[in-house]
Amino acid sequence: MEVPRVRIYAVKTTIGQERATADMIYARARSKGIKEFISVVVPHGLRGYVFVEVEGDHTVVEKLRSGIKHAKSVVRKEVALREIEPFISPGPPPIKVSAGDLVELTTGPLKGNRAKVIRVDEAKEEVTIELIEATFPIPVTVKVDMIKVIEKK
Repeated sequence: MEVPRVRIYAVKTTIGQERATADMIYARARSKGIKEFISVVVPHGLRGYVFVEVEGDHTVVEKLRSGIKHAKSVVRKEVALREIEPFISPGPPPIKVSAGDLVELTTGPLKGNRAKVIRVDEAKEEVTIELIEATFPIPVTVKVDMIKVIEKK
């Protein structure tokens, strides 16, 4: 008796609807009792795709996906774990930034400019800053990874 091999397949989704699509795939697998289903992964930073882990081939994923509005198609080629590992392994710890800190922009068109942090949105990993060298203060929202802290408040 042959043991089914565990495989990972990519499902193309509507951009921005990855989480909802994954939730619907999970709910369908549980409600229909599809035993070949193992897991569904929504990788942070990869838009337009979710990964489904199943025992069997792509037809199991196709059965799960069919009828779900934002699940567009299944990529029939199996995805190797090493290909998605960068998206699912934990990254470096987040930079601790608080309102009032002095920062320098490290990327983008404002690279090299110094700014003062006004507000931190940890959920979106964004900070709102005001450029110091600007003639008048303009609030600019950037990702946390675009700045480095120069001086703590």
